[in-house]
Amino acid sequence: MPADDTRAESGQRPEDLTVRDPVSAPDAQGRPRRVTRRFPLFTRDTARPEGGGRAAGGDAPAPARQWPILLVVGLVGIGLLLTALDVFRWGTLLIGAALLVGAALRWVLPDVGMLAVRSRFTDITTYGVLGLAIVLLALMAQPKPLLEIPFLKDTLHFTVS
Repeated sequence: MPADDTRAESGQRPEDLTVRDPVSAPDAQGRPRRVTRRFPLFTRDTARPEGGGRAAGGDAPAPARQWPILLVVGLVGIGLLLTALDVFRWGTLLIGAALLVGAALRWVLPDVGMLAVRSRFTDITTYGVLGLAIVLLALMAQPKPLLEIPFLKDTLHFTVS
């Protein structure tokens, strides 16, 4: 039996263990063992997305640490309230703008807390495409659309007639 194993079983503290090589770590019993750098065959946990760290330091209160997601959710909430109060166009514009703000925050800030769901590229693409689609649909909403796309009217006439 190696000397490292005898010391670990004799009740020696884990911080006093000698590490055999740079890629070893103590196991559940405190004995150093070699760990591999290969990915496991079965995933047992999920990794935090890139940029998923706190937006403020750990000593800040919880709302300050997660201000990016609170900003986006707050803007979406105000947009839903406006939509419920029959100010449909402005409410949906605000919802789309909130998603675009989320995409911009994800792009600019290194750590955005819970606003980071997937990789940075996927988050920016998802927030940006959905936000732009909602803004465009809000601008084209009837009556009196602020944005008219001529070929859409022709497409509708071909499908209905």
